[in-house]
Amino acid sequence: MLEGRLPTSLEYLCKLKEMDLSYNKIEGGISEILQSLSRCCLGSLESLDMSNNQLSGHLTYQLGQIKNLSYLSLAQNKISGPIPSSIGELSSLKFFDVSENQLNGTFPLSFGQLESLETLDFRNNLLEGVVLETHFSNLTRLTTLTASHNRLRFEPNSSWIPPFQCETIELGHWHLGPKFPQWLKFQKKLFVLDISNAGISGVMPTWFLNLPTQFEYLNLSFNQLTGGISYLNVKDIVDLRSNQFRGPLPRVFRNLQHLILSNNSFSGSLFELVCNSSSGELMEVLYIDKNLISGEIPDCWNHWQDLGLLDLGSNNLTGKIPPSLGHINLTVLNLRNNSMFGELPSTLQNSSLVMLDLSENHFNGSVPAWIGDNSSLLRIISLRSNNFDGHIPHKICDLLNLLILDLAHNNISGTIPKCFRKLYSMANRNYRENYMYVSEGLYLSALLVLKGRQDEYGATLGLVTSIDLSTNSLTGEIPKEIARLVELRSLNLSGNLLTGNIPDNIGNMKLMESLDLSMNRLNGEIPLSLSNLNFLNHFNVSYNNLTGQIPTSTQLQSFENFSYMGNHLCGPPLTKNCSTKDFSTDVENNGSSGEGSKVNWLYVSIVVGFVMGFWGVVAPLFFIRPWRHAYYRKLDHIYAKLYVFWANMDM
Repeated sequence: MLEGRLPTSLEYLCKLKEMDLSYNKIEGGISEILQSLSRCCLGSLESLDMSNNQLSGHLTYQLGQIKNLSYLSLAQNKISGPIPSSIGELSSLKFFDVSENQLNGTFPLSFGQLESLETLDFRNNLLEGVVLETHFSNLTRLTTLTASHNRLRFEPNSSWIPPFQCETIELGHWHLGPKFPQWLKFQKKLFVLDISNAGISGVMPTWFLNLPTQFEYLNLSFNQLTGGISYLNVKDIVDLRSNQFRGPLPRVFRNLQHLILSNNSFSGSLFELVCNSSSGELMEVLYIDKNLISGEIPDCWNHWQDLGLLDLGSNNLTGKIPPSLGHINLTVLNLRNNSMFGELPSTLQNSSLVMLDLSENHFNGSVPAWIGDNSSLLRIISLRSNNFDGHIPHKICDLLNLLILDLAHNNISGTIPKCFRKLYSMANRNYRENYMYVSEGLYLSALLVLKGRQDEYGATLGLVTSIDLSTNSLTGEIPKEIARLVELRSLNLSGNLLTGNIPDNIGNMKLMESLDLSMNRLNGEIPLSLSNLNFLNHFNVSYNNLTGQIPTSTQLQSFENFSYMGNHLCGPPLTKNCSTKDFSTDVENNGSSGEGSKVNWLYVSIVVGFVMGFWGVVAPLFFIRPWRHAYYRKLDHIYAKLYVFWANMDM
C-alpha cells in the first residue's frame, strides 16, 4: 500500500495512458497532481483512478486540459471546492466519479457538453443550487446518474423529455417536488430508482406503477406520497417507509428480498402476504412496523426460510406468537407495541436471534430459561411493559454478547442474579461489529429509557450497553458482582423492593452515564466510590433509607435536589448541613423514620377500625334479607313513635 505524496517525477511520464492508484493512503493536493499530469501527458492519459485515498485540495482548470481522458474516479477522498467548468472540455469522458468528497458550489452547466458521458456519480457531497434541463441537454448516452445526498433542486417543465435512457437514477435528498417527477415516465430501461426524501407529495401516479420495466431497487422513502398500492413490480428491494400510503398491503414479486413499508397507514391483515405461497420464498427483510395492521399473526411462515429480519412493531396485532415463526432462521424479531398475549412459544429457541423485542404487549408467564441457550448471538432483549412473572433465569448470564437487557415494568420477583458478572460484552472492552445495519439508511432500532427519558435508538444502538430491571418486585441486595460490568452505560433498578447497601465498588463502573436506584429500601451511606463516575449525567437515589453525607464530586453535586429526596441525606446539593448533630430528615411519604411509622400506623388503625365497624353493621343488612326487613320495620316504628311525641308537644 502506497503512503504519502506522489513524487514530482510524475510529470515526466509523457506516454502514460492509464494510472490506477486506488485504495492507497496517498496524501497531498489534487491540484498538484493535475498540474503535474497536464505538463507532459495531456494527449496520452485516458484513465485516472485515484479513488479511496486521502487527497485534499481543490479541482483546478487543468482537469479540462487532459483532452483524451475517458475515465476519471476520485471518489472517497477529501477533495473540496467547486467542480471546475473546464470539465466540459473533456469530450471523450465516459465515466466521472467524485462521490463521497467535500465538493461544494453549484453543478456546472458545462456538464451538458459531455456527449460521451455514460456514468455520472457525485453523490455524498455538498453541492447546492438549481439544476436545469440544460445540464442534461447533450447527455444522450447517460445510463447511470448517481447524485444522492447533495443540496440540489431540480424542477423541470412538466413537458420535459430527457435526452437519456438511464438504467440507474439516484437523486435522494434532492428537492424534486412537490409533484411526482413526470419526466420519469419516459425512462423505459430504469432498474434502480432512488428519489427518497425529495419533498414529493400527492397520490402515486398510476403510470408509475405500470411502467414496463421491472425495478431491481426502488426507494421512495421519506416523502409525503399517499394512496393505495395494489402490486409492486420490484425484483430485489422496495423501500417505501415514512410516507402516507394506505389500504391493504400490496402484492409483491415472488423473488423480492427486502420489503420496507415502515411508518405508513397500511391496514388490514397479514394473511394474504404471509400465507401466499408465491411470496416470501427469498424474502430476507420484512419491515411493516408503525402501520395499522390488525388481527393475528398467521401461522404459515414455514416457506419464509430466508427471512432474517421481521419487524411488525407498533401495529394493532393481537393473539399469540405463532409457533411457525420459530421454524425459520430469524435474527431479529420485533413485535413491540401491539396487543399480543400468551406465553412465548418454545419454538423460538430454534432461531438465531440477535435481537428480541416484545415490549409493550400483554405477554405473560415466566421469562423462559431457553432464552439463554444460544449464548453466542443475542445482543438485545427487551420484554419491557408486559405481564411476565417469576424469577430472572440464570441462563441469561450465558449470553456473552448481550448489550441491552430490558425487563422493566413486569411482575418479576426474586433476586438479581450474581452471575450477571458473566455478561462478557458488558464487562469487557472488545471490538463490536456494526450489527445494527440493515440496508441503505436502515438500522435496527429499539425503544429505550435512558437518562430518565424514552427515545428510539437506531444507528447509535450499537453504542448502548444497558440493564433496566425497574418497576418489578425484585428483593434482596444489589449484588456487588454487578460492578464488574465496567462497560455498562446505564443501570436502572428503580421501583423495586431492594434492601441493603449500595455496593462499595460501584465506582468501578467508570463509563456509567445513567444510574437510577430510586424507590427501593436501600440503606446506609452513598459509597464514596460514586465520586469516580465522571461521565454520570443522570443519577437518582430518591425515596430510600439512605443516610449520611453526599460524597463530594463534580458530578454528584450537579444534580437537582429531587435526585436525593426521601432519604436522610445531608450536604450539597441539599441545603441540610451535615455539621448539625440532629439534622431534620427530608423523608417524604416513605415511612422510613420511626416517628413517621407511628403516625402512619395510627392513621392505619383509625381507618381499619372505621371500616371494620361500618361493615360490621352494614354487611349483615346488605346480605341477609330478613335482617334488612326487620331493621327497616324497627326504623319505621321508631319514626312513628317520634312523630306522635312531637305532635303531642305541639298541642
